[in-house]
Amino acid sequence: MSDKERYLCDEVLLLGDSGEIPEVAFHAALHYLQDDPEGPMLALDAQDLARLREAALKRFRWMILRDLDPGNRKKGIYRGVARSKANWARCKEFCRRQEMAEAVTPLRQEVAEALRAFLVREVAEVAGGAPTALNCCAADLEAFVVELGMVVEDLPVGWQRICPAPEGL
Repeated sequence: MSDKERYLCDEVLLLGDSGEIPEVAFHAALHYLQDDPEGPMLALDAQDLARLREAALKRFRWMILRDLDPGNRKKGIYRGVARSKANWARCKEFCRRQEMAEAVTPLRQEVAEALRAFLVREVAEVAGGAPTALNCCAADLEAFVVELGMVVEDLPVGWQRICPAPEGL
C-alpha cells in the first residue's frame, strides 16, 4: 500500500466516525491531506476526492437513519426526528456543494421509508400508553415529510396528535 493510499484510508476511516458534522470533518481531511504543513501534502485526484465525499455521505446517512430508528430511542446516541430533519438538510446542502446531488435521490427514498416506519410504530406505541419520542411539532414534521417526497395523507392516522406543541406556545 502506498503512503498516499494509507493516508486516504486513514481519513476515510476518520470520516466514518466523524461525530455530528461530517462536512467539517471532510474539509478538515482535505486540509490535512493537501495543505497542512504537518500533513502529507498530497495531490488528490478526482477519485480520491470521490472517496472522501462518499465517506462523508455515509456518515450523514448513518446519523439521519440513527434518529429514525425506534430501537435507539432509549439510547444515548438518539437525537430524535428533529435532528434527523436537520441532518437531512445538511446532507442535501453538502451534496449540492460537492456537485453530487444525484446521491440524494436513493438516500431520500431510504429516509422516507425509515420515517414512515418510525411514525407507524410511534403512533402505535403512544396509543398503547408510551410517551412520544417525537421532538418536533406537527408543522416541522409535515415539512420534513414533504421534503422527502412523501404524501402527508399516507401517514398513519393520529400522527399529529403525538407531536409536541410548537416552541413558544
